[in-house]
Amino acid sequence: MILVPVKNLENAKQRLAPLLERDERLALAQAMLQDVLETLASWPSRPAVAVVTSDPFAREMARQLRFEIIADNANRSETDAIERATQVSMARGADHTMVIPGDIPLIQVWELERILESAPEEGSVLVPAADGRGTNAAWRRPANLFPLRFGNDSFAPHLAAAQATEKSCVVLSLPGIALDVDNPEDLRQLVATPGETHAQRLARRWDLTELPLAANE
Repeated sequence: MILVPVKNLENAKQRLAPLLERDERLALAQAMLQDVLETLASWPSRPAVAVVTSDPFAREMARQLRFEIIADNANRSETDAIERATQVSMARGADHTMVIPGDIPLIQVWELERILESAPEEGSVLVPAADGRGTNAAWRRPANLFPLRFGNDSFAPHLAAAQATEKSCVVLSLPGIALDVDNPEDLRQLVATPGETHAQRLARRWDLTELPLAANE
C-alpha cells in the first residue's frame, strides 16, 4: 500500500514565509499535493493508495481520484500519521508499504516503478532528498519492518534503522522524488527545472527575482 501523509495545509511551508504570503504558501502546498496524487493516479500498475490526513483539500483530492482516506484527526506530525496508517495497513494484511510525501511535485511514474523493481524480498528501499538529509520515499517489507521518523534529518536515522534489521536496504537516487520544496532554494530549483506541473506553473507566476538562497537570509 502507498501511504501519503498530509498535515493540515493551512500551516504548510512556514520556511517560505519570508518570501510568500500565507495564501501563496497554501496554494503552493495544494498544487504540490495535486501533482503527487495525480502522478500516483496515472500509474496503471500502482498498489492501493491511501491519503493519511484530516485536511479538507487533501480529502477532496483523494475522493476525486478514488483513493482511500485514513483519518488523521490528531494532525500531530507525519511520523504519527504514518505510524497509525502502518498499523491500519498491517491489520488489513498489507505485506509492504511505500510512504510518499505530498510535497515532491516532480515525482515521476518511472521512479515509483524503479522503487518496486529494486525492492528486496524482505527489507527496504530509501530515497533521500536532494540534500541527503531528508527521506522522500520509504518502502518496507514487512510493512512495519522498522518505524519511520520523519523530519529535516531523517535519512541517516532511517538508514541506520534499516541496516539494524539485518535485511537488505536499497538506497536510490531519483531526481524527481528528491526535490521537496521547503525553502527558497528549493523553490528556485522547482522553477528552473523543465516541466509543467501544477506547482511549477504556479511558482512561475510569482516574482522571484529577489529570491534568497536560504529562508534566513
